Amino acid sequence: MRPMEGMRVIALEHAVAAPLCTRHLADMGADVIKIERPGDGDFARAYDDYVNGICSHFIWLNRGKRSVTLDVKNPDARAALDTLVGGADVLVQNLAPGAAARLGLTHEALKVGNPKLVVCDISGYGESGPFVQKKAYDLLIQAESGLISVTGSADEPSRVGISIADIATGMYAMTGVLGALLRRSRTGEGGNVKVAMLDALGEWMTYPMLRHAYAGSAPPRVPTSHPAIAPYGVHRTQDGQVILGLQNEREWAVFCSTVLGRPEVRTDPRFASQGMRRQNRPALTGMIEDFFSDKTSLEVAALLDAAGIANGRLNEPIDVWNHVQFSARDRWREVATEAGPVRALLPPFTFTDEEAVMGDVPRVGQHTDEVLGEIGFSGERVAAMRAAGAV
Repeated sequence: MRPMEGMRVIALEHAVAAPLCTRHLADMGADVIKIERPGDGDFARAYDDYVNGICSHFIWLNRGKRSVTLDVKNPDARAALDTLVGGADVLVQNLAPGAAARLGLTHEALKVGNPKLVVCDISGYGESGPFVQKKAYDLLIQAESGLISVTGSADEPSRVGISIADIATGMYAMTGVLGALLRRSRTGEGGNVKVAMLDALGEWMTYPMLRHAYAGSAPPRVPTSHPAIAPYGVHRTQDGQVILGLQNEREWAVFCSTVLGRPEVRTDPRFASQGMRRQNRPALTGMIEDFFSDKTSLEVAALLDAAGIANGRLNEPIDVWNHVQFSARDRWREVATEAGPVRALLPPFTFTDEEAVMGDVPRVGQHTDEVLGEIGFSGERVAAMRAAGAV
C-alpha cells in the first residue's frame, strides 16, 4: 500500500510551489484533483513549450493528477467544488493573497462541514504584517530573503538558476501536510498548515544571517567555493577542472600527505588552520593547481578517490540527464503526456516495497466529466455547465 493511497487532495494551485507539493502526494498514491480555470488552465502551462510543444515546468510538476476545470463564480461549478472539498482529506491552495478567504475556503469555514480536512495555505509573505498583500514571485523572494546577496560572483550578485524559493516552499508544504495527517491519525481532527515563501528561504538563510548578525560580516560571494571552508570548490587541471571539498583537519592532513605527497604543507603557517586557509585561499588554490597542472581531470579524480577526498564534476544539465548513476540505479521511468511519452525521474524518497505512481500529465480539464460524475453530477448537468462556460 502506498502511503497516501485512498486519500483525496484538492489542489487550487498554479505555478510551482503548491504543484510540487501535490505532485509528491500524487507520487505517494493520493488522488490529486487539480482545479483549473476553464480554457487555459494553470498559467504555468504556458511558461514554455520545450518538451514536444508542452511546458517543461508543467510536466515536471503535475504528473499523476486529475485535471478538472471549474469557474467557481458559476453556482453549479461552486457546488461541485464544495462537494469535492467536503469529501477530501487535504486542500492545498496558493491563490492570490486573500482569495481563499473571499471564496470561503479557509480552514475555519471548511472544518464545520469536514472536521477531518487538512488545509494547507501557501503564501508569499504570510497572512499578516506590512508585506501581506505584496506579490511574491520566486525571484522576488530570492531577493527579499537575501539569497541573491550571497550568490554570484564577487562583482555581481545572481539569482539561483532554478526556482529555489518555490521548491523550498513546496517541500515544506508537503512536510506540513504529512505532519498534519499523522496527527489526524491520532486525534481524528484535521488542521491548518501555513507556509510562507519568505519563511522557507529565511530558514535556509540562517547561516548567513547568523554570521552577519553576530560576526558583522556578510558571507563573500565565491561562485564555486565555500565562504567558510578551504580548499573547497573548482580547481584547474591539465585539461579542465575538478571540484573538491575538505571538511575537517583530518581530511586536510590526508590531502597533504596522500594527494599532494607533501605532508609538510599541513603545518605551513599559511594553511595550518581552517581560518588561515580561508584567509590565504588564493595562495592555497595556486599551490594545488600547480600540482594538478600536469594531470588530467580523470587522473586528479582518481587521486582524490583513492585518498577518500570528496570530488565531483561540473556537469551541464544534459550530463545529468545522461548520468550513469541514474541509469545504473534504474531511476528513470516514462510518463504519458498529450504529446507522447516523456522520461521522468523517480522521486527522491524511495519506499522499498512500493514504487511511486508516476502517473500521466493531464490535459486541461481532461477529467472533468469523470470526477463530476463520481460526485453525482449527471451528464446533462455537466453538459449544461460546459455550455455556460463553467467547466
